[in-house]
Amino acid sequence: MEYRVEFSKEAFADLNRCYIAINAFEDIQAARWFDRFENTIASLSRLPERCKLAVEANSLRHPIRQLLFGRNADVYRVLFEINKKTSLVQIITIRHGAMKRLSKAEYDSIVKNPN
Repeated sequence: MEYRVEFSKEAFADLNRCYIAINAFEDIQAARWFDRFENTIASLSRLPERCKLAVEANSLRHPIRQLLFGRNADVYRVLFEINKKTSLVQIITIRHGAMKRLSKAEYDSIVKNPN
């Protein structure tokens, strides 16, 4: 089954912040890394269930999954939900691995205003 991948407003802003943070507009190596990151996110259109449930899934009582990208201290977590009925993968937020976990208040705010 092929899924449509959509970004919440928050996730799209997160992706833009990442682009700026790694200086991808001036550094060719960073731009290549960012392209791989975007392609990895796009790959969620196929087999998104391959990704494990995120740590937050239990406390938020939602089946939030995470796609990990990067190495060592530079791992990014792409948090998303799968809607099988509509064949949709909704990217909730993108966080650096060192950032705090997604809170219930943050989740509710993002989900209520997805686009």
